[in-house]
Amino acid sequence: MKIDLGSMPALYPMPVLMVAAYDENGVPCVMNAAWGTICGMDKIALIISEGHKTTQNVRVSKAFTVALADREHMAEADFFGIATGNKMPDKFDKSGCHATKSKFVNAPIVDEFPITMECDLAEIVETENLHAVVGTIVNVCADEKVLDDNGKVNPEKLNALIFDQFQSGYYVSGEKVGKAWNAGKEMMKSAQS
Repeated sequence: MKIDLGSMPALYPMPVLMVAAYDENGVPCVMNAAWGTICGMDKIALIISEGHKTTQNVRVSKAFTVALADREHMAEADFFGIATGNKMPDKFDKSGCHATKSKFVNAPIVDEFPITMECDLAEIVETENLHAVVGTIVNVCADEKVLDDNGKVNPEKLNALIFDQFQSGYYVSGEKVGKAWNAGKEMMKSAQS
C-alpha cells in the first residue's frame, strides 16, 4: 500500500554538482548545486537562484565549470553548500581547494574534483517558476584515475556523490547493474510479436 507524503522534491538520485565561476576580480567562487541536469548533447542546465554569488559571477564572466563531487572530497563539497560567497568572500581559500584556469573558458577548474565540464554561458532562463543557468559544454576534463583502459570515464572509479532529498544524505554511485538500450530488449521483442 502506498502512503501519501505530500508535496516534496521526490527525485532520486540527484547529482552533487560543484559550480565554479570567477568574479570581476578573477577570484573563484564555488557552490554546491543539486538541481542540475544535461539538457542537450552539449548543454547543461543548473536550476540555481539569482541570489547566489556564483550566479552573479556567471553573469559577469559569461562562463563557468561544473564538477562532479566525489566521496574523497565530500567535506569540501558540503562546505561549498553551507558557506555562501555573499557572506564569506574568501570561501574558496578557506576550503583548502586549488583552482586552475580552464584552457577553454573563463572559469576555474577545482583541481580536487575528478571530472569537470567547462562551459560558456548559453543563456539564463527566468520565468515566474524557474531561474536556470544554461551552459554550452566546451570541454570535459577528467583525472586519469577515473578513466578506463579506453580513455572513457568509469563510473565505478568515479565514486560520484549523489544527494538524497528525502533525508539529506550523500551516497556514492558506482555499481553497474545493466546496459542501457539492452536491458529491455527481450521485453521489446515480446511487445512486437
